[in-house]
Amino acid sequence: MDQVLIYLENPWVIMAINGLIAGYLAGLLLGGGGLIRNLVVGVIGAVLGGSLVQMGLLQLPFDLGTWGNQIVVSTIGAVIIVIIARIIAR
Repeated sequence: MDQVLIYLENPWVIMAINGLIAGYLAGLLLGGGGLIRNLVVGVIGAVLGGSLVQMGLLQLPFDLGTWGNQIVVSTIGAVIIVIIARIIAR
């Protein structure tokens, strides 16, 4: 169990887990995806969502704790990425 906790202290592992969850949720909301695509979209969405929060353009009206907020913000960013990708693909 200690080895698992050591991995969870690595920010890259946390970003990958967060991105996978966010990409999966974005795939459920908008359809499509696959494991690798969900991971990539989720990680890019996490960066976009985090940037929007840092710039003050995105504020959550609720508090779900640290992990919950990160997943919601990342999912919003992933949904935006998927919508932009679909517009460009037309």
